[in-house]
Amino acid sequence: MIDLIGLAIAIPLLAAAVNMLFGARLGRWAGWFATAAMAASFAIVLGALLDLMSLAAEDRTQIVTVAEWIRAGAASVAIDLRVDPLSITMAMVVTGVGSLIHLYAIGYMDHDPRPGRFFGYMNLFCAFMLVLVLANDFLLLYLGWEGVGLCSYLLIGFWSDRPEAARAAKKAFITTRVGDVLLMLGLFVMWLHFGSFDFDTVLGHEGSLPEIATGTATAISLLLLGGAVGKSAQLPLHVWLPDAMAGPTPVSALIHAATMVTAGVYLVVRSHVLFEVSEVALTVVAVVGLAGALYAGFSSLGQYDMKRALAYSTMSQLGFMFLAAGLGFSAVAISLLVAHAFYKALLFLTSGNVMHGLHDEIDVRRLGGLRRDMPWTAALFGAGALALSGLPPFSGFFTKDAILELASHAGDVWAYVLGSLGALVSAWYIARLYFTAFMGDQRYEGRAHEASPLMRAPLVVLAIGALFAGAWLTFTPEGRLATFLEPVVGVVEEGHAGPTTQALIAISIVLTLAGIAIAWRLYRPRNAERWISFPDREPGMAGVLGHAFYIDDLYAWVVGTVGLRGAAGLAWFDRTVVDGAVNGVGRLAVWAAGFAPIWQSGKVRRYALSFLAGGAALLLYAAVRV
Repeated sequence: MIDLIGLAIAIPLLAAAVNMLFGARLGRWAGWFATAAMAASFAIVLGALLDLMSLAAEDRTQIVTVAEWIRAGAASVAIDLRVDPLSITMAMVVTGVGSLIHLYAIGYMDHDPRPGRFFGYMNLFCAFMLVLVLANDFLLLYLGWEGVGLCSYLLIGFWSDRPEAARAAKKAFITTRVGDVLLMLGLFVMWLHFGSFDFDTVLGHEGSLPEIATGTATAISLLLLGGAVGKSAQLPLHVWLPDAMAGPTPVSALIHAATMVTAGVYLVVRSHVLFEVSEVALTVVAVVGLAGALYAGFSSLGQYDMKRALAYSTMSQLGFMFLAAGLGFSAVAISLLVAHAFYKALLFLTSGNVMHGLHDEIDVRRLGGLRRDMPWTAALFGAGALALSGLPPFSGFFTKDAILELASHAGDVWAYVLGSLGALVSAWYIARLYFTAFMGDQRYEGRAHEASPLMRAPLVVLAIGALFAGAWLTFTPEGRLATFLEPVVGVVEEGHAGPTTQALIAISIVLTLAGIAIAWRLYRPRNAERWISFPDREPGMAGVLGHAFYIDDLYAWVVGTVGLRGAAGLAWFDRTVVDGAVNGVGRLAVWAAGFAPIWQSGKVRRYALSFLAGGAALLLYAAVRV
C-alpha cells in the first residue's frame, strides 16, 4: 500500500472537485460522498502504516515518486511523497479523525442549503494537509501549507452572510500570512545555504546531521518557528483562533484537532535537527510554548462562550507540544498531538451538539443543567474533559504530564514548575465548562433536544480514543509511539534529576484534583448567581481575562489608530509631494508652452527680434564664461 499513498491525497482531492462542481445535484449525498472519500483515504494510509511496521526500523523511510512537477532545462523537481513513522502518524490523524468529523458534519449541516460546497472545502482542506505532512521536501510542504491557509479562509467564512464570520475569515488569513512570510524567508535562507529543499539534504538522513553553522541554523530555525507560530496560533500570532469560532463547528473541530493548528508542531518536529544545532532556537521554542500554555489557560477562564473557551484551550495544549519540542522531546510532543486530536475533536463536536440542540446558544451563563436534556452529550463532553484534565488513566495524563515528568528529570526546573501551573489551570478551565454548562439548574428556556444517532456515533469512537489512546500509545508494546518514531525524531533521553517518577505522578494527580476542586468551589450549582455576576463585582479582573489580556485590543489599536494615521500621513505625502511634483512639472510645461504662440506668429520682425535677443544672450553667456 505504500506505493499507493498518492491516492490518499488524490481521492479527497477528486471528491472536492466533484462536490464543488456537482454539489447542487448531489444534494444531501454530498456529505456521504465526502465522508466515503475520507474513509477510503484512511484505509490507504492504514494499509501503508501496516506495511511500514512490517519493515525493519532502519527501512521505515520510503520515498514514492508521484509525478514530475517542474522542469526547467536540465533541472527537474518531482512530486515525491515521504512515508516514514512521523508522516504516517500525522496522516493517520488527518484521515482518521478527519473522517469522523466529516461523518458528524453530515448531521450537523443537514439544514444548510450548500452541502456540496461545504464538503468540497472540507475534502480540499484534508487533501492539502496530507500534502503538507507527506511531502518529501520543503517546497511541496509549503504548497500544502498555503493550501491549508486558503481552505481555512474558505471554511471559517463559509457563512459569509454573517459579518462576524467574514471578518474572522479575513483575520485568520491575514494573521497567518505574517507567519507564512517568515516561513518563506526561512526557505529562502535554506536554499541559499543548501541549494536544495529536499529533507535528506537539509536535515541529513539516517542519524547524520546537516553541515551548517550555528548562526545559520539559528536564523533558519527561528524563521521556520515564525511560520509555525502563525499556523499553530501561538503568541503573538494567536488572535485569529478565537474569532475563527464563527465558522461551522465541524470546521472548528477539523482545524483544532486534525489539520491546521497541528501543522506548526509538525514543522518544528520534522525540522528538529536544525533546531538542535542551535541552543537559542530550542530555548525560544520552549519559551513560546510555555508562555502560550499559561496565557491561553488563564484566558480560557474568562470566556463565557463555550467554543471560545475551547479555542484558548487548544492554544494552551499546543503550547505544551511546543514546550516538549523545545526541550528535545519531539516524540512526546507528537504523542500529545495524537491524544489531543481525539479529545479536542470530541469537545468541539459536543459543543456543536449544544448549539444544535439550543438553536446556536453557546453562552454558559444561559445554559446549565444540560445533562438532563442531553445525557449523551453530557457524558461525551465529560469523557473529553477527563482526558484533557490529566487524570489517570486517561490520555492527558500519559501525554501532557509526561512532558512535565521529562522536564523535571532533565533538570529544567523552570519548565516543570511553570508547566505544572499550566496543567493545574487546564484541569480548572475544562472542569469549569462542564460544571457551568451541564450541571446545576436549567438556565435556558424550553427543552434542548439531543443530537441524532448519526451525530453521536462518531463521538463515541472519539470518546474511546480520548480516554484510552494515551495509555495505549505510551505503554502497550504494540502501541509505543515513541519507539515507532525513533528512526525519525531520535530517542527520548530521560534524565535522573529531581524527584522520583512516583513522586511526580503523585504531584501531578494532586495538581489536577486541585484544579477540579477550584472549579467546583467557584462554579458549583449553588454559586451560579455569584459567578454569573462576577464581571459586575470585579470588572477589572473579568475584563483582563475576558479580553485575553487585551492583546487583541492592542493589535486593533495599533492597526486601527496608529496604522490608519500612518497610512493617512503617507497618503498626504503621496498627494502633496509626489503628485505635487508630477503635477508641477506638467503645469510648468503648460505655462512654458503658453509663450510659443508669441514667437510662432508668422511676423518677420518678431522673428528678427528673437534672433537678436538670442544672439545677445549667447554673447553675454560667452562674456560671463570668459
